[in-house]
Amino acid sequence: MRRYTAFLILFVAITMTGKAQLPPVFSGQRTAQSRNEETVRRYLPPVRVLWQTENADGQIKNLNTLLRKGTGQADLSGKNLCILSSKGKGKPGILLDYGKELHGGLQLITDQSRGGKPIRIRVRFGESAAEAMSDIADTAKNATNDHAMRDMIISVPWLGKLEIGNTGFRFVRIDLVDENTELKLKEVNAIFIFRDIPYLGSFKCSDTLLNKIWMTGAYTVHLNMQDYLWDGIKRDRLAWVGDMHPETSTIAAVFGYNNVVPKTMDFARDITPLPSYMNGMVSYSMWWVLIQHDWYMHNGDLTYLIQQKAYLQQLLKHYIGKIDANNSEVLNDGTRFLDWPSSENVPAVHAGLQSMLVMTLTTGAELLDLLKDSATAKQCREAVARLKKNVPDANHSKQAAAMLSLSGLMPAKKANEMISENGVHDYSTFFGYYMLQAKAKAGDYQGGINDIRNYWGPMLALGATTFWEDFNIDWLPNSSRIDELVPEGKIDIHGNYGAYCYKGFRHSLAHGWASGPTPWLTEHVLGVQVVEPGCRVIRVKPNLGDLTFAEGTFPTPYGIVKIKHIKLKNGKVETTVKAPAGVKVLR
Repeated sequence: MRRYTAFLILFVAITMTGKAQLPPVFSGQRTAQSRNEETVRRYLPPVRVLWQTENADGQIKNLNTLLRKGTGQADLSGKNLCILSSKGKGKPGILLDYGKELHGGLQLITDQSRGGKPIRIRVRFGESAAEAMSDIADTAKNATNDHAMRDMIISVPWLGKLEIGNTGFRFVRIDLVDENTELKLKEVNAIFIFRDIPYLGSFKCSDTLLNKIWMTGAYTVHLNMQDYLWDGIKRDRLAWVGDMHPETSTIAAVFGYNNVVPKTMDFARDITPLPSYMNGMVSYSMWWVLIQHDWYMHNGDLTYLIQQKAYLQQLLKHYIGKIDANNSEVLNDGTRFLDWPSSENVPAVHAGLQSMLVMTLTTGAELLDLLKDSATAKQCREAVARLKKNVPDANHSKQAAAMLSLSGLMPAKKANEMISENGVHDYSTFFGYYMLQAKAKAGDYQGGINDIRNYWGPMLALGATTFWEDFNIDWLPNSSRIDELVPEGKIDIHGNYGAYCYKGFRHSLAHGWASGPTPWLTEHVLGVQVVEPGCRVIRVKPNLGDLTFAEGTFPTPYGIVKIKHIKLKNGKVETTVKAPAGVKVLR
């Protein structure tokens, strides 16, 4: 009886706290060893058949039955089956389109096969149709199984169910491997794995393209909010802290508080003992500091910030020690990195790191004031004063110009002139966010709106449903869409382009760092800026540019702020704001 009572107390405690649960046949100790993931699984049938083997008469039957909503259960009815047969000439294959980029795998429901033996099939996942059609041995287009298996041969059961895969994809190709076999498929469902959370923030304006871009950025980050916050759902599926800054800005604007942020931030901290740098990059520990500040401003969780105090103090002292007698950063004990397109421009990387060090130590001093460490805060400000005496040249880099502007080392209008040269040529999906922020600092809101249309918009025109690891406007001429097989005479934009670590099909097409337009449109067009920690005070100051209206919502710890701006015939903007109790709104 005592044992039962003790177990019941443990079971109730686990239930009440939301921690991992196992059936009561497991011991309390075993339950404590288990781990929950905060994602759900939904099963989706394909929306269309994009391709099937040519001259497959009689080899493929009832293919469209796979487009129906299934039950997820094998049965003995023998009805509504898709049949693939290799008893004739060749081996049949099909390409299925699930409509949007997803994270997860594949559920196959099979019927009875002759002989009662498993049947071998080849499964290929792809973020583009061309990737799903590619061969892992195709070194020219860099098809890989790095970080996630996307090309594999498996055996499916006789009259059963098999779930395979864990990657980012929209397309799946299935081929029979062996001759003289017949596979009866009842269902081929995508397993969609994601956090089931509401979109609390919203954005809508008179330009439907901007609306779609805002939502695409939100969805891209949502997909990467797995058990931890990832860079990409196909590749690298890792917690890259620098990549997280645009992502956490998007999360704040769309979802409000979500524990994936502090969980991933703490994970990065705990696996990076000082004086090491997060992810081995000298800039990524600086991004950790900047995220801590922004996250505190939005959520106002001082208790969480206090937990970072010891690490933050030592990290900032380490950065203070990385300034030489010429007041120049000397961050030479790790990888010097801003983003990939700027990585070979050594002077630009130096300018960016000098700027980031100013931003990090300035922000760090503000955090240390909150943590009542005035001595180290003073050291940070003294170091910033030294760094400002040495202003590097941007060396024709838009990335460097953006950071020099945001750090105050370059006048905002001068930086904007550099960023505006040649339109969106030399933009990048990661640092494009900071280029947009620099344009806003210069008051060039219309220029920012135009750049969002002209840089992120073409990805959507090419069939994207999420934003990419990188994009170059020079790739556009004669390129095919990613949601179709590459027509003769067209260029495969996925397989033929890319650079650095993302050449060809290794290129991630769902990368969270590309979501910058989402928080930018919320902050500068809808006009929401957090003034005091926890959104106790916000400012609403719209910048509509050529838009006739903008409206949306903004999540705060106190509830949802509703905002609407309408441009009147005289050019003035009429604003309506409804805020929950506890939130003061400045105009």
